[in-house]
Amino acid sequence: MAKNSTYLASKPRYVLATLAVLTIALSASAQNLKAGRDLPAVPTIPEVDSPKPNGSVPLGDVNTFREIQLDIPICDGPFKPSWESIEQNYPGTPAWLREAKFGIWVHFGPQAAGESGDWYARKLYNETTPAYKNHLQRYGHPSEVGYKDVLNQWNPDKFNPDALTKLYQKAGARFLLIQGVHHDNYDLWNSQYQPWNSVNIGPHRDMLREWADACHKYGMRYGVTFHHEYTWWWWQTAFGADSKGEKAGVPYDGHLTLKDGKGKWWEGYDPRLLYGIDLREYEDVDAKAHSPWSPPKDGILHLDYARWYATQWALRMMDVTANYDPDFIYTDGTKEGPFCGNGTGTFYKCNAMPLVMADFYNRTLKRRGEVNTFSIVKFRHPTNGTVNTAEFGWPDSINTSQAWMREGPVGDWFYAPGFIYDAGSVIRYIIESISRDGCAALNIPMKPDGSIEPACETMLEEVGRWMDVNGEAVYGSKAWTTYGEGPLDKNGKIRKLPGHALKEQHARFPFTAQDLRFTVGKNGSLYAFCMKTPESGQKVVIKSMSKKNLKKIKKVSLLGYNGKLKWKQTADVLEITAPTTLPFQTSIVFKMD
Repeated sequence: MAKNSTYLASKPRYVLATLAVLTIALSASAQNLKAGRDLPAVPTIPEVDSPKPNGSVPLGDVNTFREIQLDIPICDGPFKPSWESIEQNYPGTPAWLREAKFGIWVHFGPQAAGESGDWYARKLYNETTPAYKNHLQRYGHPSEVGYKDVLNQWNPDKFNPDALTKLYQKAGARFLLIQGVHHDNYDLWNSQYQPWNSVNIGPHRDMLREWADACHKYGMRYGVTFHHEYTWWWWQTAFGADSKGEKAGVPYDGHLTLKDGKGKWWEGYDPRLLYGIDLREYEDVDAKAHSPWSPPKDGILHLDYARWYATQWALRMMDVTANYDPDFIYTDGTKEGPFCGNGTGTFYKCNAMPLVMADFYNRTLKRRGEVNTFSIVKFRHPTNGTVNTAEFGWPDSINTSQAWMREGPVGDWFYAPGFIYDAGSVIRYIIESISRDGCAALNIPMKPDGSIEPACETMLEEVGRWMDVNGEAVYGSKAWTTYGEGPLDKNGKIRKLPGHALKEQHARFPFTAQDLRFTVGKNGSLYAFCMKTPESGQKVVIKSMSKKNLKKIKKVSLLGYNGKLKWKQTADVLEITAPTTLPFQTSIVFKMD
């Protein structure tokens, strides 16, 4: 503790009595903690001094700062709040994930109301962005009508999780990733620890509960995603002001206090619990607030607030795992995990992530009799107890080091007009993922009212028809000895679907029938996916399945086609002639036995 005490001495902001009360309250709660029910009391946000000039306070050294062990009681069981305990006790990723293979991302919340794509809430406080201009037209100036007011006005009256879950299942999805809280810090459930939530403000609905009920009804697995670690730096834009024009220098609404709400619709709601506190006094924080994406540089800051922040972060996740019983949880980030001190985890170092996971797995064990749940810790190195994920692109080789998925949005993570809905892009996204031994999760953009566009529904129905026929090559599959073959790109590598959100470039990507991907089904059969449907009578040549590379093939068939195929296996290739009638215009799948 000697190292960390220097930070407290140099920045004596935390009211020590608050820290003592927080510790006593959490410790006392341990006596009453029961799996699935009782949780610790709500911690009180600490009072802090007025901020110093922007950039005037140096960051603490992340390398010398010792990781804090949070004093939060967890559900009893074999899992303790450390990575070592997680790895030692976790029984392995549940088999259902490999069986499922394809999931739908429900990346939906009040930021859809801006119809400005991803990160609308942050960008509406940046006068150089389209989101700012859209906000002016829709709501007014952010010094007068900020994001808190968007929350209050948001009314997704066409939001129907039952109908959407049914549609997603029909499209072939076997699990959902349901957004619990985005970087905007607004909980989409009946939150015990965040009063800014969908039951209190806006829809006045427990949106997560409705999704969970629908998933149970249709036998769909589901996980809940948490993105609120970013909130402290993500929301620093809300403490700024316009640099020019008639509102130049007028503070945005991030500066408002609890007292400012008296007599207004948000009376009793503390803006600090939504926007956080102004931390621009620390070096690099204000500069990065004006950047399109980046968090501040690595460092430790404001220990009093940071400890409260990490505690509340963890308790909100524990609230969900205790009361909604998800099949998995998900945390966003770019490094080893939340509160790791660097990347998006800059600001603090503590054991919040393994603590939440230990509580989750112990609860699962008590509730289900086995640990058949998992935790996605984005970009973490292979760790028993976690599943990895990354956005958009794919590796150039098969990855069997751990269970993983690739995730991306159709159009963008939040709705905006003009998206392209192309079934072929979705199907190829799935193929690129499963051929490398991963899973695929794609976000379907929902409009502010909770509905999806008719063209999007048509796309999903087409994907569902493809999955109905070709599902045996997808569900429960694993990678073959090579993920694919075909024409090479300018770097001498097999061409693949571009990264980034699925848009026009993906729909028009010039795949040929010789762009091939492979899987092995749970039935032992080998499958070859043509990334573009061949012409009638065209010969599809597969070098990887020659007699030199593969034992003699006894049978070749085309999924969805009942006729007999013309094919031959030579020492150099397997050659298949496409029949006159082909089942799909997006992609076809050959089966080898």
